[in-house]
Amino acid sequence: MRVQIEYLQAGDRLLEDVFNPTGLFVMPKHRILTEDDIEKLRMHRIDSVDIASRSPSGFESGSNPQIRAIVMEAGPRFESAVKGIKDYYFRVNEDGIIEEESLDRHFEPLIDNLRKESDFVSLLLLLNTQDDYTYQHSVQVGMISYTLARWLGMSEEEARKIAKAGYLHDIGKSKIDPNILNKPASLTPKEFELVKQHTVYGHQILTRSMPDHPEFSLVAMQHHERLDGSGYPLGLKGSDIHVYSRIVSVADIYSAMISPRAYRRKRDLIYVLRELHDLSFSQLDPVIVQTFIRNMIPNFIGKRVLFKDGQMGTIVMNNPHDPFRPLVRIMNEFVDLSKRQDLVIETVFV
Repeated sequence: MRVQIEYLQAGDRLLEDVFNPTGLFVMPKHRILTEDDIEKLRMHRIDSVDIASRSPSGFESGSNPQIRAIVMEAGPRFESAVKGIKDYYFRVNEDGIIEEESLDRHFEPLIDNLRKESDFVSLLLLLNTQDDYTYQHSVQVGMISYTLARWLGMSEEEARKIAKAGYLHDIGKSKIDPNILNKPASLTPKEFELVKQHTVYGHQILTRSMPDHPEFSLVAMQHHERLDGSGYPLGLKGSDIHVYSRIVSVADIYSAMISPRAYRRKRDLIYVLRELHDLSFSQLDPVIVQTFIRNMIPNFIGKRVLFKDGQMGTIVMNNPHDPFRPLVRIMNEFVDLSKRQDLVIETVFV
């Protein structure tokens, strides 16, 4: 339904991409709006947008009080963490130092929110947009790293260290030419070699900034290493890669693959889990990947899905034999996707 900007509410979901009167892209479709988003629309002089119906049944996210609560509480904390990583990129190029006090101020509140939020998939869906990809990716990797560490049975103290290491893992990109980082096409071999140096730069920056936390600089150096030796910058194998780095590697790949980019559509969360599963036989730690999948899958129950053929459905039950092909309800029919290979999930919604 078409709604004037003054009547929008936090938690409303956009049905179409939004452009300002000059044709500039402002916000992607399916975004769950926060108060800051609504203000941004006002600043772009946008009069009205198409949003999902706020039906009494609660089928749409705009009328779901749980979703609205997540947006209202987690949204500002996420934005603060994004602002923090932006500031670090600036500071690194000014004086080369990141202060730990600033790290705690910007990122700790988001971790506190993660501790009490059980629906992690909704958080990923709600806080995932095309805007500021480099910075949002860092925040998301920190979030996933913390949650995954807890699922692995690590202590709260250790999980927070891993989360911060994930948050800072790409800080070396502050030394890479933004035109290369944001290039809307494949990198040339020479450009890729330059980008790979962000691991070395990150290690140097964090060793200098936080010598009391060697795990931060270690993860910055190792998060692109792979168990089979195919990674960089050192081509490490197996146990030579620190467990913190192996956790952040999984979080890094998952976040990158589910995030929308200017040159690539984001891929469905369940589809990416299947790709991680495949990588666990060669490049990624199988225990970490299987723990991630096992804990993520139950979060999809109750989520709405869009199939590639345009049909809509709702996930109602996991399939223990094929976690990537659940039982879904389409209209009034229950469908076992493991027996319907023609039905492919394109998008999962909150």
